[in-house]
Amino acid sequence: MMNKKYYFVSFFFLFAVAFSFGQEGETEEEPRKPGHYNQSKFKQLYEEFSTPNTYRSASGAPGPDYYQQQADYVMDIRLDDKNAKIYGEETITYHNNSPDNLEFLWVQLDQNVRARDSKSPLRNGDAVNFAYSASRFNKTYNEEKFDGGFNVESVKDAAGKPLSHTINQTMMRINLPQALKSGEKVSFSIKWWYNIPDHTVNRARSGYEYFEKDGNRAYVIAQFFPRMAVYSDVEGWQNHQFWGSGEFALPFGDYDVSITVPADHILDATGVLQNRDEVFSKEMMKRYKAAKKSYDKPVIIVTQEEAEAAEKGFSDKTKTWKFKATNVRDYGFATSRKFIWDMQAVKVGSKDVMAVSMYPKEGNPLWEDYSTKAVVQTLITYSKHTFDYPYHKAISVHAKNQGMEYPMICWNYGRPNEDGTYNDRTKYGMISVIIHEVGHNYFPMIVNSDERQWGWMDEGLDTFMQYLTEQEFGKNFPEVVAPNDKYPSRRGEPAKVVPYMSGDQDYIAPIMSNPENVYSLGPNAYGKPATALNILRETVMGKELFDHAFKTYAQRWMFKHPTPEDFFRTMEDASAVDLDWFWRGWFYTTDYVDIGVKEVKKFYVSSEPNAEMKKYMEDRNVTEADFPPLVYLVEESSEDFNENLKGKAPSETSKNLKEFMMDNMTAEERAQVKEPKYFYEITFDKPGGIPMPLIVEYTYADGTKESITYPAEIWRKNDSEVTRVMATEKELTNIVIDPI
Repeated sequence: MMNKKYYFVSFFFLFAVAFSFGQEGETEEEPRKPGHYNQSKFKQLYEEFSTPNTYRSASGAPGPDYYQQQADYVMDIRLDDKNAKIYGEETITYHNNSPDNLEFLWVQLDQNVRARDSKSPLRNGDAVNFAYSASRFNKTYNEEKFDGGFNVESVKDAAGKPLSHTINQTMMRINLPQALKSGEKVSFSIKWWYNIPDHTVNRARSGYEYFEKDGNRAYVIAQFFPRMAVYSDVEGWQNHQFWGSGEFALPFGDYDVSITVPADHILDATGVLQNRDEVFSKEMMKRYKAAKKSYDKPVIIVTQEEAEAAEKGFSDKTKTWKFKATNVRDYGFATSRKFIWDMQAVKVGSKDVMAVSMYPKEGNPLWEDYSTKAVVQTLITYSKHTFDYPYHKAISVHAKNQGMEYPMICWNYGRPNEDGTYNDRTKYGMISVIIHEVGHNYFPMIVNSDERQWGWMDEGLDTFMQYLTEQEFGKNFPEVVAPNDKYPSRRGEPAKVVPYMSGDQDYIAPIMSNPENVYSLGPNAYGKPATALNILRETVMGKELFDHAFKTYAQRWMFKHPTPEDFFRTMEDASAVDLDWFWRGWFYTTDYVDIGVKEVKKFYVSSEPNAEMKKYMEDRNVTEADFPPLVYLVEESSEDFNENLKGKAPSETSKNLKEFMMDNMTAEERAQVKEPKYFYEITFDKPGGIPMPLIVEYTYADGTKESITYPAEIWRKNDSEVTRVMATEKELTNIVIDPI
């Protein structure tokens, strides 16, 4: 019996192969198609990726010879509040940890993007509008351009002698008198000043907001000092000009910073405050100590009443705040006499971190209610998915129309109406931007990618983590999101990116594009990569595999400089999931996802040869007797169909099948057989270019549903369409792709 069964199955296999070849083989009349390159969406990314080396391994981890430079800063900063100017003297000590000897150094002068002679405003085309608002017309054509570029007064070596330097737009080359050899370090100083911009007028990342009613300014200051560029194994000096969109590439280092501001200002910054006893009042110190033990709610360090009283002061005296920061890639601070200040402790791993908020009264009641809560949730969620937050604080600073990030500190928008009322859009917008900007501490402040070249590596990863955090925030704070509601995340869910990905291809760029070269930076660098990672986690890899691989990447590259390839390779290395097809489709192309059901055919089992079999026998001059007992499937709409076949078990409608079961199976085996009564041939088509797992929900006549996920590899041999057969005991009534 076993031999007979084996022969039957083997013969069927050979028959199916021959039958398939007979259908698809070329005729003699058809011209032979030319050969072609490998066009498979599933080919490996060898052509796109750099060759692994001793600096960066094929696994996506740092190699044995990986290195990175270090830049340490000692700075004295003075803020002139009356004239909105900032002055600085800094000493940079640059450590050459590379194997190369460096003939010169490159320093970034990002504020030069706002110099009166900046080329940045000239890089885009424009046209005459048919109408302007009066203020817009005046700003565009009448106002004198603001001059916010660096005024570099001196560049000197360690001995105080002038050091040759050349300024090219937003980059300054320090011409070393002799090469800085591998393993050596060099110190030099720069003295500078510039006019601080009003960031509410020209959308600067750094600047002040002027409050006309009380005459005060609130400052959020960053990119405010000449900063070392990155030198790496990937491209040597990263000295691409700063045009405005592509953000920053910076080395890690230690900072010793003194900031002098009016004596009635409240200030916080990157780093550990060194002279708290000098700058805090006794009452502030008492509250601060209470905040360090408060894990359930914020403690107000400076109250709204105290801030409103300070608004009227305008002290002529000054106060110097001193900070030290270890192993950070940048520096920022915020200062104003208008600031209310609150803090709360949050347990992250084995250490306590202070979640901090600073805001003027114009931000209340919104900020006092929600800002620090958002900081707390961000630290908890991000740490769970990456690494424990290594710094001692995370600060959220209120700044109108602003969202920007720096180590330990960030600026965030979200302001209620003057009467204190606000709608859900304002509330959720504020919470979301705080999560996003605080989250940037992880990407790129710690996992230090090159924002100037690859904007998505920080914005996309951060937006993905923002989505996870928002959903957890909604679950943990019922006073913000009703228990049965879902946090209304703006990005991350697949449906939210459909308008962008289905848009005009002339205005869409691959994710793997420089930020300066895309039309819609938000969807391109934030929304699409966040959606891709969400799909990768939820659908392609599964949460367990994805979370392990994502955490592996974060921990491998914390306090280092990863590239896109390091991320792509690590995600595969730590999961054993081949994702080259995914990276290619989502990140290297502007293809889109579009999968549907093209055709459904219903079949029944019969003993009578169908038309296809009859033609096959006729073409080969054979009869049914030349084959072993065969079972035929008849399509419901064909001329071979017989109504008597409906609703019956296959062994009832095929004597050959019945005899085979009687001859080859025991009574016990036959009793356990479930004979499907319905057979469906379903053709799925894929007009979109991105291959994706095929998630199908089948609904049956009795109302039950079944979900099957076919892997993305189902498209590997035919990128246009694929056919699957469903054999069921129940009649199929509906098919849905990607059910919600």
